[in-house]
Amino acid sequence: MWWLIAAVGLAIPLVVTAMPEFGMLAVGAVSGAVTAALGGGTVPQFLVFAAVSVALIAVVRPIARRQRAQAPQLASGIEALKGKSATVLERVDGTAGGRIKLAGEVWSARALDGDQVYEVGQKVDVVEIEGATAVVI
Repeated sequence: MWWLIAAVGLAIPLVVTAMPEFGMLAVGAVSGAVTAALGGGTVPQFLVFAAVSVALIAVVRPIARRQRAQAPQLASGIEALKGKSATVLERVDGTAGGRIKLAGEVWSARALDGDQVYEVGQKVDVVEIEGATAVVI
């Protein structure tokens, strides 16, 4: 029974702090409870608790770190618009700008190269979003 109380006690900080190590220790405590239920003495219970906890931390923690270090797979917001194709609705140049239709919405736009001009109906690619203006090539 004490092992289950310890497991719940370790699960609470897991939820509050989002530190996965507490969850791994909680699983170790449940393993200690299973050992006690199977008739293991105090020393085997602590050994199983320690072995399971250390094994989980040694195996799962590096995997979690690798996953956390990777860049998100799904771009959203203005990041998702970079690299998209758009259609010129109003002449776009590098100074006065113009309008484009991008992802179903009308955006103000300017050319990346100040000397470049894009005429109505022409396809352009979005390089960057600066505020509410798309920079296109």
